Amino acid sequence: MELQNLITLTTGVTLLTCVLAVVGVHAYATGRAQRQALVDRLSATGRIPVAGRRRHFPALDRRLRRTGLGKKLELRLAATGLDVTPGEFFVYMLATVAGLWLVGQATLAPFFGPIAGLLGIGVALQFLNWQRQKRIEKFINQLPELARILANATQAGLALRTAVGMAAEELEAPAGEELAKVASQLAVGASMDDALGELADRLPSRELVVLVTTLVLSNRAGGQVVSALRNLTETLEERKETRREVRTQLSQVSMTSYAVPVLGVGSLFLMDGVKDGALERMTGSPAGQAAVIIAFGLYAVGFVLIRRLSRIDV
Repeated sequence: MELQNLITLTTGVTLLTCVLAVVGVHAYATGRAQRQALVDRLSATGRIPVAGRRRHFPALDRRLRRTGLGKKLELRLAATGLDVTPGEFFVYMLATVAGLWLVGQATLAPFFGPIAGLLGIGVALQFLNWQRQKRIEKFINQLPELARILANATQAGLALRTAVGMAAEELEAPAGEELAKVASQLAVGASMDDALGELADRLPSRELVVLVTTLVLSNRAGGQVVSALRNLTETLEERKETRREVRTQLSQVSMTSYAVPVLGVGSLFLMDGVKDGALERMTGSPAGQAAVIIAFGLYAVGFVLIRRLSRIDV
């Protein structure tokens, strides 16, 4: 009888616990949904800023930002537009270096592990340069539209600060994001010269320097901003078409510059595939190691020379 009562009591407590758990989960989900709806409404009205994603490695990021290398890395990441902190990029780069080190050591020979690791650093830095250049090119393509919006706004009687904010709202990224930063700096009291100067430093290009110089001089001297921007719009349109033609003509040369080091690395895999252990025996002597290092150096020099010879400043 007592055992039966104990079983009944245990079953009742279990059922009550399950019911309370379901009620608690439902209340938590409802409260979370209401909180998110409130945040969305306040964010839409601008009363609170939109929260970003959760950052990883905050302690490493704080320490890295205090160093000169971290500050340079932060500026380079800001120019790329990537939503990555210097600490996160540093950890990701170290993980890439370690992975390539292990892959090179396991697939080729132990000597190629450190070389693959150094290649990982070069790949990471080249990726940042590629992202930065791609963002600059996209921004340059938006400059004619930006100059047109600023000309229309100033012709309508709006101040240059107001025109910059209007252009930030109408243009897509990256021009909209960069102009939003300029508008934020102007809102907190920064001068037009400093805000536009930082923009030119983040995305260096001849076209942007011309636009910034035109705006700064017109803002200082109070000249004819509308006519200057109209003329600048036509010039930027012509330069845009010229750059597109030059890039199309040099596309084959650019692919050749990347094909040269790829063929070099591919020949190593081919050599090791033809005769197993050939690379390990070749790098087992100082002469073989020196030959491999010289070969990689020549491939790097060839890549740089082809890129330099195919670069045409427009």
